[in-house]
Amino acid sequence: MNPTPLGTPAVGAPASPGGTALTVQQTARPTGFPTADHFRFVESPVPRPAPGTALVENLYWSVDPYHREMMDGDFTLGAPLEGRTLGRVTESRDPALPEGEIVFHRHGWRTHSVVRPDEARRLPRLDGVPLTAHLSLLGGTGLTAYVGLTRVARLREGEDLFVSAAAGGVGTATGRLARLMGAGRLVGSAGSAAKVRYLKEQVGYDEAFDYRTGPVADLLAGAAPDGVDVFVDNVGGEHLGAAVGALRRYGRVVRVGTVGQYNTPDATLAVFDHADVVEKSLRIEGFLVRDHLQLQDELYEFAVPALRDGRLALDETVVDGFGRIVEAFLAMLRGGNTGKMIVRGD
Repeated sequence: MNPTPLGTPAVGAPASPGGTALTVQQTARPTGFPTADHFRFVESPVPRPAPGTALVENLYWSVDPYHREMMDGDFTLGAPLEGRTLGRVTESRDPALPEGEIVFHRHGWRTHSVVRPDEARRLPRLDGVPLTAHLSLLGGTGLTAYVGLTRVARLREGEDLFVSAAAGGVGTATGRLARLMGAGRLVGSAGSAAKVRYLKEQVGYDEAFDYRTGPVADLLAGAAPDGVDVFVDNVGGEHLGAAVGALRRYGRVVRVGTVGQYNTPDATLAVFDHADVVEKSLRIEGFLVRDHLQLQDELYEFAVPALRDGRLALDETVVDGFGRIVEAFLAMLRGGNTGKMIVRGD
């Protein structure tokens, strides 16, 4: 997708001149949806690497739903925030991180980072594959979808899927990978008519619905009248309750996230007939992608050939300018992205 205009840089987000580094810090704990006032941009001299480290000039940043959970306590107030990032090594004091190498690391939300070799992963040079893929389909987003389908759902050819938040990063990756794995009917939910069209016309979903237009159980019954075998859940709440009712015998629920509760902690929890879990022999399982990082090379082997020959495509919303990272994050929380939200450096 083309870079998505989201307005002008947030107040207090100056450009990063030569010799100056910019860092984003969280200033307060939000109640409900965060705002730009919960963040600040801090200027400092570009750091110098100590022995055993390297300086990375960051190029691309990932903003993710899990960052909202971390704002409630995992992020330290007044300290640089964490996030998945791609950057180029510009000064190295460790031979394991040669200058000029492109690396992936988690010291994000800043223009420059100092990392140790155990904190950075040198990226393979994949001809014909955009660098941003390492934050979307080949990154944590795609790995989440891949693990969910292959290790948790143990998807079998011909099985039917329902995916909530299907137009987001994990949802689009799940749809594309499931189709490549030989899935049967794909059904997704999204938050607008435009996203529904995108899922059906671009991603390969057979049916999709706007969950804002009615009870999810009724919308799902209309989209999948014969039920589904697997539910990949990025939302929780009403979607989870509806899916349990729609699952066939031996159905599986892959719990990825609960984005429906991140900004509304008093949201209604999932309500479903617990007898269904026993009577239909259902399995409900969640996971953390960080426990499956050893599958990264397996994902490359599966997805890279398909990216090169066009069987897979990237779903990305790219926002230009580090000074707009907070704006991009807030827009993502309100559904302002299709596919993976990525910020590109100036």
